[in-house]
Amino acid sequence: MPLPPVALYAHVPFCVARCPYCDFVVYAGADARGPKARTSQLFDALATELELRADVVAAEFGPGEARPPLRSVYFGGGTPSLMPPERVARLISIARARLGVADDAEITLEANPGPDELGDMAGFRRAGVTRVSFGAQSFDAQELRRLGRRHSPADVAGAVAAARAAGIGSVNLDLLYDVPGQSVSSWADSLAAALALEPDHLSLYALTLDDPEAEGLTGETGDHLATPRGARRWRELAKADQDDDRAAEQYELASEMLAAAGWHHYEISNWARPGRESRHNLVYWHRQPYEAIGPGAHAFDGAVRRWNAASMEPYLAALAPLPEPGRRPTPAAGQALETGRPLLPPGGRETLTENVARAEAVILALRLDSGIPAAWADVAPLLDSRSWAQAAGLLEAFRGAGGQRLRLTPRGRLLSNELFSRLV
Repeated sequence: MPLPPVALYAHVPFCVARCPYCDFVVYAGADARGPKARTSQLFDALATELELRADVVAAEFGPGEARPPLRSVYFGGGTPSLMPPERVARLISIARARLGVADDAEITLEANPGPDELGDMAGFRRAGVTRVSFGAQSFDAQELRRLGRRHSPADVAGAVAAARAAGIGSVNLDLLYDVPGQSVSSWADSLAAALALEPDHLSLYALTLDDPEAEGLTGETGDHLATPRGARRWRELAKADQDDDRAAEQYELASEMLAAAGWHHYEISNWARPGRESRHNLVYWHRQPYEAIGPGAHAFDGAVRRWNAASMEPYLAALAPLPEPGRRPTPAAGQALETGRPLLPPGGRETLTENVARAEAVILALRLDSGIPAAWADVAPLLDSRSWAQAAGLLEAFRGAGGQRLRLTPRGRLLSNELFSRLV
C-alpha cells in the first residue's frame, strides 16, 4: 500500500572533477564551474521538482497536517557542498512548507574535504544542516592520488574541524578499502587516523567497479550515465589489483578496531557512536517511504519504486522556468514551453511484486544488526536457504526485540552477497 514519505533525498550532480571509480550521476568540469556551468539552472529545477512532487504527495495523501513530517533530508551527489548555502536553505524551506520537516529532523549534506570543495560550513549550518558526510576515502596521500581525489589527508582534518566550529552536531567519514595498491597496514593507518578525528559515524565501503552499461542502467530513461572511456580503462587496471582475501582481512580488521573503540556496527558497511546512526539510511533499510528529486534520484512509496533519468538535458527541459513576457527562453525550456508549465522529469517506475517486496525486505533487514524475526525464515524467500546459511555459519539466532530473531554472523557479513543472491 502506498504511504506518504518520511524522508527526502536531493541529488546534486556537480563535481569539480569526476573520480574514475565513481558510478553516481555526476557532471563535472565546465558543467560545474565557469561561464558554461549549469548549476543555477539545476538548482532552480530542483526547487521546481520539489514543488511538483509535493503537489503529487498532497493529492494522494491529503494536506500536510494529515501526514507525518519528514524525519530526514539528505543532500547527496556529486558534491552538494558546491551549492551556495542559500540554495540549500531554499530547498529546506520548500520541504518544510510543502511536506513538513520535523523539528528534530536529521538534515545531511555530503561534502568533499578539499579547500575549494568544502563550501561554507557555517552557512550550511545556518541553512539548517545538522549532519555532514565527508568523502575522505583514505588518509594515505598516494591512495588518494590513485583514486583521483583532489584533497590531502590534512584537508580531511581541516574539514572536520570546520564542521565542528560551525556547530554541525554530527560528522560522518566515508572510507574505501580494497583500493589498488592498498595494504592491510595502510588501511589500518587510515582507520586510526579517522578515529583520531573523533567523528560520529563511519561508512566503510569496498571499492566496487561495476559497469552500468552492461547492467542496462543507462539509456534514455536510465538512472546511470555511461562510463567515460578513460574511467573504463582505469577500472580495468584497478580490478586486476583487487584481492578478495585482502578485502576480507581489511573488513575484519575494521570490525575489530571499531569494536575495541566502542563503536556500534549497526549495518554491514556502517558504524556509529551510540545514538549517532544515520536516520536517513535507516529509512532505506527499513523499507520506509521516501521522496527524491534530482537527476538519477530514486523514490519509494512502499509499493512503487520511481526514478528520474540521469540525463541532465531532459531533466532541465521539463523543469525549466518559463520566461517572462518579452524575454527569450533558455535553451532548456523547450518541453516546458510546449505545455505552458513545468513538467515532472522523465524517468521510470516499477511496481514491486509480492515476492520481490518480500525478498527486498529480508535482504535489507539482514543488513542490520537487528536482523529479522525468526518466523520470516519459515516462508519464502529464506525458507529454502536457511539451512544452508546456518550450516555455512552465515546466520545465527538471538533473543531480541519482539522475541527470537536471526541475523548475519561476522562471517555472514563477509559473505552476505552469496546469501542475498540466493534470495532474489
